[in-house]
Amino acid sequence: MADAPTDPEVPAAPSAAEKGTPEYTRRQFLGLLSAGVGALGAVLVAIPFVSFLLAPLLKQPEQVWRAVGASSTFKIGETVEVAFQDPSPLPYAGVSAQTAAWLRRESETTFRAFAVNCTHLGCPVQWLPDGKLFLCPCHGGVYYEDGQVAAGPPPHPLPQYEVRVNAAGQVEIRTQRVPIA
Repeated sequence: MADAPTDPEVPAAPSAAEKGTPEYTRRQFLGLLSAGVGALGAVLVAIPFVSFLLAPLLKQPEQVWRAVGASSTFKIGETVEVAFQDPSPLPYAGVSAQTAAWLRRESETTFRAFAVNCTHLGCPVQWLPDGKLFLCPCHGGVYYEDGQVAAGPPPHPLPQYEVRVNAAGQVEIRTQRVPIA
């Protein structure tokens, strides 16, 4: 069979090899597309993990004094739970920026505040006024009223917050990150 006549004035389109671009088969193209989408997904999944690992190296939240109530509302010798806003570098922290402490008035001018988180795994401890003990319900950790470990798995005493009474008579706690050992 004879070749179809070609118009000598219309040049033939250059092939991909002549243009210098590689030719891909359908299988190669889909393989490259899958690898690209997979790499993008891996990057998106890795971002939270990398930010978690780098967070301690980045700017720490500042410690500020938070008022928890008038000093006249706390009875001497009584331990009560008080809530306050934790410093947070995350603008979307919302409810998770709320924290608490166990506050005890020891004298007219002296207060002590203990973290509510057990030093074993961070579970919230409860105050038992009859036994004058802090009890962690998760694994049976027990702390004396001064925060020292009495029994169970906690490796350290309960962390304490700095406490002061300002000129207006408000009890203030110096905030910090959740103090889990």
